[in-house]
Amino acid sequence: MLGPRLQEPDLWHINRRSCSDAVAIGMFCAFIPAPLQMLLAAIGAIIFRANILVAVPTVWISNPITMPPMFYFCYWVGTLLLGTETGVLDFELSFEWLMSGLIEIWQPFLLGCFVVGVVSAILAYALVRLMWRYHIWTKIRSRSRRRRARHSQS
Repeated sequence: MLGPRLQEPDLWHINRRSCSDAVAIGMFCAFIPAPLQMLLAAIGAIIFRANILVAVPTVWISNPITMPPMFYFCYWVGTLLLGTETGVLDFELSFEWLMSGLIEIWQPFLLGCFVVGVVSAILAYALVRLMWRYHIWTKIRSRSRRRRARHSQS
């Protein structure tokens, strides 16, 4: 089913467009509060013809160590956008807490995850583009310096 789609050159080559798109996809997927974020990033990379080998590892910014502060920040952003109060939640690792606690926070949490995901994807996209331009600019500048040095020696 995916055979021909996986043959696309942009999925595997490093270039400005495929890398910046891949970082944006990976950043957005990192803020999706669901399992299988890497699979979602790979599917997104295939759909948007971005580099899979960049999109999937970008998701790893959300890991067991970084997830609690990331998702609390998303919840906080969601409460700000909805104009609600941040409730003090007594977190407990149990199914009962998950069912009762999630009912109270799901709207600001999901809204915050979506907004932070979109904003971080846009910022990451712009940053990769900017860094790529800077890299090319420094290469061109050093090349012209070498040419001038070679011509002045002649």
